[in-house]
Amino acid sequence: MNSKRALLSVTDKTGIVDFARGLVAKGYEILSTGGTASALREVSISVTDVSAVTGQPEILGGRVKTLHPKVHGGILGIPSDPDHAAQMDTHAIDPIEIVAVNLYAFEKTVSAPHTFEEAVESIDIGGPAMIRAAAKNSANVFVIVDPSDYPLVLDALGGPDLHELRRKLMAKAFRHTAYYDSLISRYLSGDEAPETLTVGLRRAQTLRYGENPHQHAALYQDPLVPGGVAHGRLCAGKELSYNNLLDADAAWEMVCDLPEGACAIIKHGNPCGAAVGSSLGDSYRHARASDPISAFGGIAAFHGPVTAEAAEAMIEPNNFLEVVIGTEFAPEALALFAGRSGWGQSVRLLECSLSSNAARATLRTVHGGVLVQGADEDPGEMDWRVVTRRTPTAEEWAAMRLMWDVVPHVKSNAIVVGTGSRLLGTGAGQMNRVQSVRLALEQAGDAARGAALASDAFFPFPDSIETAAAAGIRAVIQPGGSKKDADSIAACDAHDMVMVCTGTRHFRH
Repeated sequence: MNSKRALLSVTDKTGIVDFARGLVAKGYEILSTGGTASALREVSISVTDVSAVTGQPEILGGRVKTLHPKVHGGILGIPSDPDHAAQMDTHAIDPIEIVAVNLYAFEKTVSAPHTFEEAVESIDIGGPAMIRAAAKNSANVFVIVDPSDYPLVLDALGGPDLHELRRKLMAKAFRHTAYYDSLISRYLSGDEAPETLTVGLRRAQTLRYGENPHQHAALYQDPLVPGGVAHGRLCAGKELSYNNLLDADAAWEMVCDLPEGACAIIKHGNPCGAAVGSSLGDSYRHARASDPISAFGGIAAFHGPVTAEAAEAMIEPNNFLEVVIGTEFAPEALALFAGRSGWGQSVRLLECSLSSNAARATLRTVHGGVLVQGADEDPGEMDWRVVTRRTPTAEEWAAMRLMWDVVPHVKSNAIVVGTGSRLLGTGAGQMNRVQSVRLALEQAGDAARGAALASDAFFPFPDSIETAAAAGIRAVIQPGGSKKDADSIAACDAHDMVMVCTGTRHFRH
């Protein structure tokens, strides 16, 4: 009975050649299958095919190759158990001491254009079975799913106390298969709310700390939701912090909902500027003008590539940004940021791909559980109704459309004031709606005259309309649905204002 056997069958072949060489040097026989066996033979490492051990060829197009008692008996058997040892001897089963298997084919398949049949065909059966078997018998088998653990195992082989290492590898193995199965179950479940939910995430980086220095934190990526900040590429600047990532996500989510060429500026999770100008630099200057004090030290996101002209607008004197986000950065823009003394060397420049918010659900923790909901996808203008006597002008329509795109990104109670090209004022997170109206109007100042106002939810009383009318607002867009809608509509008519009801609420708690 040969007790020095290692079974290597990996999708990610990083480091597998060096690992196999190290095992051979320590007297191990290498068992392998398919592509892994070919990769090892190409560098003259002796390999025994699993089919030679089982006495059975691979069948059903490779679907069945390791599902055999001589493989799983070798993995699950306990040589020190007399009953196990006797049965293994009877059935000529040699123990397998090391199992190196990893599973990435399904994730790779569904992350690229594919058919449903291709996704199903990429579901691994034998691999997870071997990993789980080896993990269950971790007292006798080293199970390795992460190539970074190869050197650790090689160094430890033959050592006196391997209990902690075996437990660590066991836990990692079950995380690996749980992650793999979670991707399959979520892919097949779609946007439903199944009776159980397992979300597989891959750690992208460990963060310095969380919202506050005493909180630990990390960033995880969801492979089924490509694009966005979590998958962004840091082109320049120091590592993004937890709070940077939260604000960057809010900025990118918002600018993706705005027209091409737009700029959005976020501070502490709320928009403090948004504009669509004649150029990206023009968009930025107008967005910053909405609230220059709050914009200082904020996050600026652009719907499009960041040009040198946009960079020049941002590196003006007396300005500072934590993060700048775009679909890409022109080389000239990178050079301008790098050459800006002071904050130019520390500003984070993040490239992200445009993505639809409709493609993702949201998960929020509550004590003892998680809330899950679909994306806040607006159905568009099909249900919009003009409910006042006066109909909107072209300029008022443009202003209401842009403000309706902005208001879902403001914390409730949310009010925004602006024109067809820029945000003028924001009222966010207040306990009553009229206070949010006052804050938005105060920020907009005299520019509110002739502007449009958007509300994320209905007006329970006409007091907000009266306040808006006194500031010169000419158009209001809101979901409608209050028992007192008639009172708000009457107030608009009394001041010759326009009101449009969309039928869609955009609470953001």
